[in-house]
Amino acid sequence: MSVLLDGAHRDFQAMCRAFTDKEVRPRVAEAEQAGFAQPELWSAMGRAGLLGLMTPDDLGGSGRDEVAVTIVSVELARAAGGVAIGALVSAYMAGTHIVESGTDEHRQRWAEPLASGEAVASIAVTEPGAGSDVAGITTRAVADGDGFRLTGRKMYITNAGHADVFVVGAKTDPGAGHRGITTFLVEAGAEGLSVGNPLPKMGWHSSDTREVILDDVFVSGVDVVGEVNRGFYQIMEKFQLERIILAAMAVGHAEEALALATDYVRGREAFGGRLIDKQVVRHQLVTMEIETDTARMLTFLAAEQLAVGDPQAPRTVAKAKLHAARAAAHVVDEAVQLHGGSGYVEESAIARHHRDVRILRIGGGVDEVQLDILAKAFD
Repeated sequence: MSVLLDGAHRDFQAMCRAFTDKEVRPRVAEAEQAGFAQPELWSAMGRAGLLGLMTPDDLGGSGRDEVAVTIVSVELARAAGGVAIGALVSAYMAGTHIVESGTDEHRQRWAEPLASGEAVASIAVTEPGAGSDVAGITTRAVADGDGFRLTGRKMYITNAGHADVFVVGAKTDPGAGHRGITTFLVEAGAEGLSVGNPLPKMGWHSSDTREVILDDVFVSGVDVVGEVNRGFYQIMEKFQLERIILAAMAVGHAEEALALATDYVRGREAFGGRLIDKQVVRHQLVTMEIETDTARMLTFLAAEQLAVGDPQAPRTVAKAKLHAARAAAHVVDEAVQLHGGSGYVEESAIARHHRDVRILRIGGGVDEVQLDILAKAFD
């Protein structure tokens, strides 16, 4: 399978890069300070078609594919990981549950507003004691008349303070383990639903992250997303795109770090000449370039395989998530080293990428989970 973009995807990539340079980069500092991207930026992303790539045309999207989502993820991350993750969670980690597993009513209600950037979605699965271990969630959904009552606490939930709608995972049959999980649609403002204060984080400062508390929240039976007791399988299926997105964000961070470092050493004079003229520096840049290229190729291969339903896609996705996140962490760290003291200043662009890239080895399944997935082939 090719990992070369076709003409349509190359044109889309050029558009995404131009959009990011014009619309996103000028707003990053403000978003980092405010803790969330500005409403006008969400609307601009919607108008540019960046939020509806997995949404059918008749529901306000463009019905494209996973490769297009990968392109958007790379380009937005080049500007800021926090801005990128907010939009990508809403459109492709929470929104795809609604578009692909929701009812016709769910899709009519939410698909177009999410694709246009007029609404924000959040997915609430992670708990204080259950991160990568989705089967270990303890939030309960107890049947009550024609619906369910949800009780539990979710942690590290992206977009929680700004979400109009939540996709919530809960145990409908606690004794059945992972076979007893169901996903529900819960609208903001529902009685018993509340969110905590923003959680201060190492990175992703422009991403809103909070605890979500469900205190006997009533959800109608029509707001089950998919099938009762099939939520775990729906979540695992959507994890494939989520992991590609995070791998693609890693590629974006690495690309930007390499560009920043290259520009810096070309202009920095030390020890009687430019840093770029020092062999050790040139070798360092070459190594960073190779790591970035291999991460990009593996990530786009995973996206292509997922788009065509290749049975090898889950393993390639795990490889891409693992390798890209690790490679980007090293590339960004090397870029900080090349910047010297200026790279350690909080306000510098490379320092922001250094803060933002670390979470990519944790979110969407930690490194160790990806290794376990891959190791099963040797059983």
